[in-house]
Amino acid sequence: MNTAQPTVFNDAQLYLLDLFSDIKTNEELLDIKKLIGNYYAKKLDSALDEMWQSGELDQKRLNEINELDLHSWLKEQRKIGKAK
Repeated sequence: MNTAQPTVFNDAQLYLLDLFSDIKTNEELLDIKKLIGNYYAKKLDSALDEMWQSGELDQKRLNEINELDLHSWLKEQRKIGKAK
């Protein structure tokens, strides 16, 4: 008995599937990947700028982050998230 549920796409996913169906070359795919990467990089820059302006992020905090073992930190965050 197959109990798998069909995937239901939202409007954004449907739009992107339709748009991406027109990609014919690896060069076009790379262009789209760069475009999406640039979009998220800009969002990250804006968020970091806001954090800097608000004082939530400063040079002291950046230095602390630089000293972190991020792999271990991420593993710990995942454990905390699963425990909730």
